[in-house]
Amino acid sequence: MEVPYELLGKFFVFLAVAVLLATVLALLLGVYSFKRHKIIFPNFILFVLYIFYSPAKWVCRVFYIKEELVDEILIELNNAMMLEKFKRMRDGRIILLPQCMRGPECATRCDPIIGYECKRCGRCDIGRIAKAAEKYNFKVFVVPGGSFVRKILKSCSPNACIAVACHSELTEAMQDIAKTAPVQGVPLLRDGCYDTKVDVDEVIKKMELCCDV
Repeated sequence: MEVPYELLGKFFVFLAVAVLLATVLALLLGVYSFKRHKIIFPNFILFVLYIFYSPAKWVCRVFYIKEELVDEILIELNNAMMLEKFKRMRDGRIILLPQCMRGPECATRCDPIIGYECKRCGRCDIGRIAKAAEKYNFKVFVVPGGSFVRKILKSCSPNACIAVACHSELTEAMQDIAKTAPVQGVPLLRDGCYDTKVDVDEVIKKMELCCDV
């Protein structure tokens, strides 16, 4: 039986064009929702941008747009869609912070169960977040990576979660966490291996959303 190569070629070209158009449409709708604070077809945007995450970033590079736009859209849409459920949670609330927020002189060792335990030495932003978390009834976990996040989710089964990470890791983490609990994401302001920065006031505002004190 002769293989219809020409037909197959046309099919794959059509498929590639369809993927490209769907990705561009999702990006445009996402930008509109992101800028106007008015969500349009959120499920379509999330589905397309998660499935075609790499092509979406390629489209951004082609048009000289920062790649983080894809992550910003996904983070903000997830935040908006899970906000009301997140606000209703009154217990079992956690905050996941990346270990790279620790200061360069931090000597805390990583516990295999709970991660890094903050001593509140005042040398990084983690201590300030931990102090606020105690007030608003959140448990803080400082974790070394994505696999540890899944371990925490499995061991403590949270009812609500605030996650902090760099844009790309936060996008992935929120997708995983959302299967277990409503999540609010706050991206890092500065990436790196250590002493990274986050908008601490924004993290505290997220805690206040479901404040019961």
